[in-house]
Amino acid sequence: MPRIVTFGEIMLRLATPGYLRFSQADTLNATFGGGEANVAVSLANYGCDAEFVTRFPDNDIAKACIADLHKHGVGTGNCVFGGERLGIYFLETGAVARPSKVVYDRAHSAISEIQPGMIDWDKVLEGADWFHWTGITPAISQGAADVCLEAVKAANRLGVTVSCDLNYRKNLWKYGKKASEVMPELVSCSDIILGNEEDAEKVFGIKPEGFDVTATGGQVDQQRFQSVGEQLMAKFPRAKKVIITLRGSINANHNTWGGVLWDGKTLYESKRYDITHIVDRVGGGDSFMGGLIYGLLNFDDQKALDFAVAASCLKHTIYGDYNLVTVAEVENLMKGDGSGRVSR
Repeated sequence: MPRIVTFGEIMLRLATPGYLRFSQADTLNATFGGGEANVAVSLANYGCDAEFVTRFPDNDIAKACIADLHKHGVGTGNCVFGGERLGIYFLETGAVARPSKVVYDRAHSAISEIQPGMIDWDKVLEGADWFHWTGITPAISQGAADVCLEAVKAANRLGVTVSCDLNYRKNLWKYGKKASEVMPELVSCSDIILGNEEDAEKVFGIKPEGFDVTATGGQVDQQRFQSVGEQLMAKFPRAKKVIITLRGSINANHNTWGGVLWDGKTLYESKRYDITHIVDRVGGGDSFMGGLIYGLLNFDDQKALDFAVAASCLKHTIYGDYNLVTVAEVENLMKGDGSGRVSR
């Protein structure tokens, strides 16, 4: 059983019920979520030995979060404790022409105050097959960026495969550094690079010619993104594969979804899914990453890509950050069973 370690921040998620606006809601639904934790939950559902590493405050909210991760089969034995609070994010789910909205309340969270040396990465990564991080973590604070760099360098030294999701969040880079200053050294230590249609442009100025993410009309020419893979590999020679998720946004409830994988020689293209009634798209990229890691550990590149896209397609039907699906359910969709008929 492969062992995968992820590192980042998990937050309390407070979401308005249904499609209510913040100004309308008098209750909020409480769950937990965060990019790297979401990936770990996916992998645990697929039968992998998945572990999430973070810094928690020593309080009852953190204990509830840890219990939630354990419920989904995710290990937390190498987490460290300190600081005073768990970060929070508020979610207002959009509908049709009104987009979803996220408001962060994560300043001075426990992990934002983490410092180098607090985690023994040689111990954490001993026996690990894979380490995953996202661009969200180094955006939180200088300390989080420094600890993330400690982790990827330890993984490189120990021969552990490193994957990153570029995951650019403009609202997080507020501690005096730009993504373009911090991310290159981290990405240079990564073997697998994932991004969406615009991450590479926002972080590194790399984009396909003539592409406007705001005007897809639901249609995205997948082959255009070979050039993005080529440019990222030229910039980061360690990378063995570059994967781009491609979302065509018709409206907040109706997207097309697919992806491409570039291995330096061949561009693999996925099937395009038409997702007409989105339940919750938060965590869609994380569910793709979880599926991709599982796929690359078990299949060839084409099937790994197809598994990741199908897994993420199913996530759009599930409320909350986590993708609570099984390998069998993903493979059924890959075979073309998207009817949604009752399973008896």
